[in-house]
Amino acid sequence: MAESLDVQLSADEALVELAKLCEKRALTYGFLARLYLKEVDADKLEEMRTLRFPAKTGNARVDEGYRMMAHFLSNTWPNTLEDLAKDYMRTFIGAGTDGFSAAYPYESVYTSVERLMMTDARDEVLAIYRSEGLDKASSWKEGEDHLALEFEFMQTLARRSAEHLRAGQEDEAAELLHTQKNFLHDHLLRWVPMLTEDMRKFAKTELYLGLAALTDGFLETDREFLETIVDDDEEAGQPKDGEETETAAE
Repeated sequence: MAESLDVQLSADEALVELAKLCEKRALTYGFLARLYLKEVDADKLEEMRTLRFPAKTGNARVDEGYRMMAHFLSNTWPNTLEDLAKDYMRTFIGAGTDGFSAAYPYESVYTSVERLMMTDARDEVLAIYRSEGLDKASSWKEGEDHLALEFEFMQTLARRSAEHLRAGQEDEAAELLHTQKNFLHDHLLRWVPMLTEDMRKFAKTELYLGLAALTDGFLETDREFLETIVDDDEEAGQPKDGEETETAAE
């Protein structure tokens, strides 16, 4: 960890504050993962309608995403779930087979020349998951490079980081934060911006258009956060005075 801490915080207090930031990041990654995983059902719709989205986060894309999603959720109608299901299918599944008819949420589609699933990207992320003692659930039938699973991986590592920080295990937390920084740079940021651009072409509802903006903005703020926290020598440091990362509504 960085040797110089914020002068207003003790070493223990600084670790707790950093742990809180990691916990908030985990919440956001989990929130995003669920929306990419499958259609919104009645329980999820009702849950989202109770959320309080922040108005000003410091990131224009995050603000736009929250604003669009909040507007949609405040104006639901009897066929909302049906319309959302249709929009999910249109946006992420598509009707064609040429690889260009939807925003397919798989890294392989966006990083292989042929735009095919189950290629090198899938093998790479699977190896990374397993290096951290993780594997997909037996019920998971999609490729391991599905965006929902990549976001769940970041969620899990952010939670583990928070646990180590609260326990005063700085070296273990530093290693996990470095892994997150690398995964964000080497995987998520290589293809998710292309996915969200396609989402804007195919999505019709403000929920999924807002999801595209929120995803772009959050990954941008998380990159900035991890670049600040993780030192060049692969150790984790403390956030700068007053710095935070954007999170899902609490």
